[in-house]
Amino acid sequence: MRLMLSSAIVLGALSLAACGGGESSKPVTPANSNASGTAAKASTGGITGAGASFPQPIYAQWAQDYNAAKGSQVNYQSIGSSGGVKQINAKTVDFGATDAPLSKEDLDKNGLVQFPTVIGGVVPIVNIDGVEPGKLKLDGATLANIYLGKITKWSDPAIKALNPDVNLPDAVITTVFRSDGSGTSFNFTNYLSAVSPEWKEKVGAANSVKWPTATGTAGTAGKGNEGVANFVRTVKNSIGYVEYAYAKQNAMSHVSLKNKAGNFVQPSLETFSAAAKADWSSAPGFGLILTDQADANAWPIASATFILVQAKPQDAAKAKATLSFFDWVYNSGDEAASKLDYVPLPADVKALVRESWKQVVDANGKPVL
Repeated sequence: MRLMLSSAIVLGALSLAACGGGESSKPVTPANSNASGTAAKASTGGITGAGASFPQPIYAQWAQDYNAAKGSQVNYQSIGSSGGVKQINAKTVDFGATDAPLSKEDLDKNGLVQFPTVIGGVVPIVNIDGVEPGKLKLDGATLANIYLGKITKWSDPAIKALNPDVNLPDAVITTVFRSDGSGTSFNFTNYLSAVSPEWKEKVGAANSVKWPTATGTAGTAGKGNEGVANFVRTVKNSIGYVEYAYAKQNAMSHVSLKNKAGNFVQPSLETFSAAAKADWSSAPGFGLILTDQADANAWPIASATFILVQAKPQDAAKAKATLSFFDWVYNSGDEAASKLDYVPLPADVKALVRESWKQVVDANGKPVL
């Protein structure tokens, strides 16, 4: 299956739209959305969600499979994590999606219940002639210095020292980053903050940051994982960051990264799983950050992705339908997730999540599911 990077993806009953904040270019034309980045309600039946582009490939597959199995529609719009949080708070969708977990304070303040669906990985991708996937090696400090604008050419000694056997051009590096508020950006910048004190001080970690290379010809912005992938595909000597499914399904050249244990690792189910060895029960709203984990095999920029639902929904039937979909996902969606290189949640974590769904109640205070 090839993940299309065109204006919209419709799988089964799922519609995709990419939209967000201001950007330097518009490689993706939004569908089922308006200019302000507000997700549109589905016109007929089903449930609607909006948010992170990180999990869009698996949400698309799950929606198609669920429609085939149950005859029920799920409409999901990829508008970025910030957009997903905004829409669930505005109660214009049945569920929001974010890769940057909300704190307990924010969940309580806005009356939300949060739970994870799968674990994946953010991967740097490059477009350099002759460089095959996984051949280019980078460590955290070098990656941070590229995005800080301190390393400006692929022939820089720091990159060559890590890649003595790779033929790298004496060419200017173009950095590609997200124009919209993005959980993928949060996890990427969270990692850079962990490995680079200078990045932490000057830029920090957030859904949206002031990119040091955003001015001039050194950088360009794209909407969603789709937009970043599209730019890297078309701009020679560029580097960007996307969820691994976008890189793999489009045969893009990803980077091998040096992890906290000092090992160069490739993105895979195994390295994502190694990063996810954590105590989920200890985190309110399951809000674990999985970047820069110490396991010897851990991918350095692993991430869970999360769903947000109203604890006291206005429409209990829609809330029940939403949780029923994710209950089906937990029962029947693991194989599809693995095929797209996402790590399914362990059975004990799924049990904890199902218990947390009791917080979603109707007008009489009874659990909707």
